Amino acid sequence: MNKTSIEWTENTWNPITGCTQVSDGCKNCYAKRMAKRLEAMGNPRYVNGFKLTIHEDLFIQPLLKKKSQVIFVCSMSDLFHEDVSLDIIDQLFDIMEMSTQHIFQVLTKRSHRLLEYSQRRHIPDNVWVGVSLESEKVIHRLHDLNSTIAKTKFLSCEPLLSDIETCDFKDIDWVVVGGESGPYAREIKEEWVINIRDNCQRQGVKFFFKQWGGVNKKKNGRLLEGKIYDDMPEVNY
Repeated sequence: MNKTSIEWTENTWNPITGCTQVSDGCKNCYAKRMAKRLEAMGNPRYVNGFKLTIHEDLFIQPLLKKKSQVIFVCSMSDLFHEDVSLDIIDQLFDIMEMSTQHIFQVLTKRSHRLLEYSQRRHIPDNVWVGVSLESEKVIHRLHDLNSTIAKTKFLSCEPLLSDIETCDFKDIDWVVVGGESGPYAREIKEEWVINIRDNCQRQGVKFFFKQWGGVNKKKNGRLLEGKIYDDMPEVNY
């Protein structure tokens, strides 16, 4: 597992790497750019580039870390990718369920598989499940998440590509919003972020604003109307 600069987590765990595009939010995928760089550097984990790859030797990593941590699962892939077998998903959930000292964050764009999985297996309380919601075009992901049986549910509206006005967040615990970063970053508008923040506040949902993004994300920062928003669900190890 690796320490990460991602503002809303502490560590990443990547027993699976590589993915394929499913929606507009994937167009400028940061993980794909990073995998290409790591492949060029000769990193043995990325000899297949961004082709989906299972790293079975990394499965037990969380069990070896005794200090409690918040862990983002598959930051370089999607645990519920169609090419990841149910057996592999079961093995990884077994590890997470046994690693009660940690909180795991599982984020997917394949919300239908997440929903189907939650109907066949209990989601452990130390596993937060979320879906990416970059625009209202993929609002079905929110509906799937709302139907998922899990203690803690969250949304990642990053990269936020349009206004999201009609969403009911009442069954969601946490919403993370961010603009796209990198050389081809697409526009994010302040009013889109404000609308989501206000919606969260009306419905009592934790709101986290990650970044404005852009070509120079550090320069653009993460202040929204002069304030840092970094609320999260309570972490109970």
